[in-house]
Amino acid sequence: MGHEMLRQTYLDLNTPHVADACLRLGIEVRCAPTGTIPLWSGAFLAGRALPVRHFGSADVLLEAIDQAEPGDVLVVDNGGRRDEACLGDLVALEASRAGLAGVVIWGLHRDTAELRTIRFPVFSQGALPAGPQRLDRRDPVALESAMSGAHSITADDFVVGDDDGVVFVPLHRAAEVADAAMAIRETERGQAIRMLQGATLRHQVNFAGYLAARRADPEMTFRRYLRAVGGEIEE
Repeated sequence: MGHEMLRQTYLDLNTPHVADACLRLGIEVRCAPTGTIPLWSGAFLAGRALPVRHFGSADVLLEAIDQAEPGDVLVVDNGGRRDEACLGDLVALEASRAGLAGVVIWGLHRDTAELRTIRFPVFSQGALPAGPQRLDRRDPVALESAMSGAHSITADDFVVGDDDGVVFVPLHRAAEVADAAMAIRETERGQAIRMLQGATLRHQVNFAGYLAARRADPEMTFRRYLRAVGGEIEE
């Protein structure tokens, strides 16, 4: 499946669906650090990761953008620093004009008002007026991999982000994850509809049956039971 078709597949999914699908498929659930959220509610991004390690100068970001393909997501590693913003409106506008799908920053941004006007999806851990006052030695793998918290991200990863945060999925399994996430989404939508029609969630998943099964088998977990009856809630 091509990258653009893959991006389109994820448009009606959310990050909880994607995270649950990874867990169901035995794929490590890799999320950006807590607090990595979009600048405005409802922002969404999905695309192949375009990693870059920041070292105090914007030229490495522009170099990464120069190598990008349309639909890529710029994943910026600034080490989670809280003393500088590593990306602002001009770089974001450049990324937007180059056809990127968005930016995920392990660190901070600035020019918040301008970024919201541009409406280009930028996910970061917060804002700070000050840009870098340092210029470190450039990492030899600056355009090959980026850390997002504890996770190493490369061009072999797919990125999905929304109001709940950001999830990284192995690119070669992204289509499989999307299929599983769609199945989870449809089950949950059906459960919600039935709840609005009066059927409690406990009734739908036969919670009394679970309690009985747990009494008979103390090793029975709710997750295992839900998989047996085709319910969701948790993976």
